[in-house]
Amino acid sequence: MRIIKTKKQQIVNGKTLLVAVDLAKKKHMGYYRCPDGTDIKPFEFSNNHEGHQKFYDRICQAKAAHHLEEVVVGFESTGVYGEPLIHFLNHKGIKLVQVNPLHTKRMKELEGNSPDKTDRKDPKVIADIMELGHFLTVVIPEGVSAELRRLTQARERSVERRTAFYNQLQDLVFIVFPEFLEVMKDIKTRSAQYLLRHYPTPQAMLQCDVEKLSSVLRRVSCGKLGRQRAEVLYEAAGRSVGIQEGQRSILLEIEEILGGVERGECFIGTLEREMRRFLEQVPYSRSILSVKGIKAVTAAGLIGEVGDFRKFRTVSELLKLAGLDLFEISSGNYKGNRHITKRGRSLLRKLLFFASLNMIRKGGVMREPYQRYIGRGMPTHKALVAISRKLLRILFALVRDHREYVVNYSERENFKLAA
Repeated sequence: MRIIKTKKQQIVNGKTLLVAVDLAKKKHMGYYRCPDGTDIKPFEFSNNHEGHQKFYDRICQAKAAHHLEEVVVGFESTGVYGEPLIHFLNHKGIKLVQVNPLHTKRMKELEGNSPDKTDRKDPKVIADIMELGHFLTVVIPEGVSAELRRLTQARERSVERRTAFYNQLQDLVFIVFPEFLEVMKDIKTRSAQYLLRHYPTPQAMLQCDVEKLSSVLRRVSCGKLGRQRAEVLYEAAGRSVGIQEGQRSILLEIEEILGGVERGECFIGTLEREMRRFLEQVPYSRSILSVKGIKAVTAAGLIGEVGDFRKFRTVSELLKLAGLDLFEISSGNYKGNRHITKRGRSLLRKLLFFASLNMIRKGGVMREPYQRYIGRGMPTHKALVAISRKLLRILFALVRDHREYVVNYSERENFKLAA
């Protein structure tokens, strides 16, 4: 889901039934309030089709009974538990809004001077926040955007699992053959993983003569490694301090982890192929891909996280979605530094950050502005955040204007897009 800031008077008025839901895994807590202050005690309903239908029927009856024109349903962002209900209400044409959990917490403490949290108290507080107009309208990705969102999230989880596998693998190898990690410094390479499958212990490697080991390395590494590396490995195996007690059990786990890594690589490859396939169905994808440094997988991820660039009216809304909007804390003579809020989609920020890393390298399209930021004394991480903001502005403008980024074009013209 993506969220857009909306003015209070556009949704909340004298003809609107305010409905709040405290989302949970099995049972949600509902509550509604009329413009004249008439309300109802919070009530439970199940997180299934029957419960959703009863909830919908109840709020529709309240709308009709009080002669109101529309219904607005608000909720906190609580992960996956609310998605079935949100999609159900969206298909019914109900307007949905989202409140910040931080606002809910502060409102509860303000009203009761207590951090007390109960399922029956929370929906009332959500309604109070909605009545004040502090909410974001929810727009659910559909079609290709929804597919790209799910694929991007699946890829991110797969990459995290692969990283965890590599960390576990290094720990286990260090127990049985610590010198291996000194010689083959990158355990992620094809050569290192081949050796661990066939010669995971010093004893196994010593049983293979240097000539054979050299031949294997040359073949697996496509000629990058040869006799010199084989001799170093053989010598390291001869002086290894790796343990032998319980070695068999460790080798079983190493074998399983290597299998998991291989399966993970295959799955990530499948996800990336699907991402490229769906990306071709997005009309404005060429505008995003025209920026040197943004590849297909990154472009697909950006579109998936944003939902649809074309539905944003201003770049400020997009910066809020990414959590790249700025804030500062100043008081009296104290002038605070500006920071990003980080209250948006963390994966969107991550994609922009890594895309920015590609663009500030030598020959990259963002190299010059990055160097200017550094020249002004800006720390490197803040300069990269500034580049991420600039990149998002450019992407928004390219899509909005149906244009492509032109390499070596007047920098003033290219960056004027983001103004």
